[in-house]
Amino acid sequence: MRNEQGQAVAGSSGGVLVVGSVTADVTTFSHRLPGNGETVLGDDLTLVLGGKGANQAVAAARAGVHSYFVGCVGSDVFQALVVEGLRDNGVDISEVHQVDGATGVAHIRVDASGDNNIVIVPLANSRLSEDHVDQAIAKLKGRVSVMLTQLEIPARIAMHAVRSASSAGMTVILDPAPALELDEDIWQFVDIVTPNETEASRLSGIAVVDADSAIAAARWFCDRGTSSALVTLGSAGAVLVTGSETVQFEAYPVDALDTTAAGDAFAGYLGAALADGAQLHDAVRRAMAAGALAATKRGASPSLPMSADVDALMASRILTSNRKDH
Repeated sequence: MRNEQGQAVAGSSGGVLVVGSVTADVTTFSHRLPGNGETVLGDDLTLVLGGKGANQAVAAARAGVHSYFVGCVGSDVFQALVVEGLRDNGVDISEVHQVDGATGVAHIRVDASGDNNIVIVPLANSRLSEDHVDQAIAKLKGRVSVMLTQLEIPARIAMHAVRSASSAGMTVILDPAPALELDEDIWQFVDIVTPNETEASRLSGIAVVDADSAIAAARWFCDRGTSSALVTLGSAGAVLVTGSETVQFEAYPVDALDTTAAGDAFAGYLGAALADGAQLHDAVRRAMAAGALAATKRGASPSLPMSADVDALMASRILTSNRKDH
């Protein structure tokens, strides 16, 4: 949703619609990640609800807003794990569709520093359709004001969700992960894009190595019609570029244990804050606190913070920002 100047504005309905992926996350923890052809002994293993879409829906629910998820699960043994995980975390699952075959799976490997790499097998996520998206948007119009999507579902479905939600007057947030080539005209329908430095580099062609290059990459999105580009830089904070300003946000300092779902916590809390009526700068600060807390715990969905914990972190340290008007 944009104002007359074309800037993204906060919603008022208090609801967030997440269109995206859901997986069973198989995560291994080891002192270091193996090299090519190498085997290392691990320290632990978890099997939990995951997927960027599901994680963001859970984060939005834990932030305290009505959270609705649109996605597909299979008919296998993992189906109950992921559906019950969504429901138990307060996510509305009325738009979750069961299809024949296997539920999506993600294999995540995490080392002692918290760095990770991930292999995703989409499976049922590939069965998400335009009709599923349109049905949810029509049903929930008036109850949600923010739509979140990512690129672990087919890109054509994510782009359809972006266009459809924009036409319905929702604020559209795109987390372009993993970074994929998209239609050139899609950016004009995106209110806020939230790439990390790797994704911003791949999409814009600008190597993001510091705040200045992150700002240049963010402007690439804005030049193509996106209202606001928010590039996250991990421990270096984030930069926000709009048509009228550039803002640098410092990060909340934490001891990172596993960064797997930090970006999902960020996106979910960002969408929730905007749906709840927060101004963009305040929403970014809250999202950064949520992302920081998620990095301090192991696993994906289990690391997504509760609202009270985010409040406590924000109260313990005032996050500063450096704003420059264009």
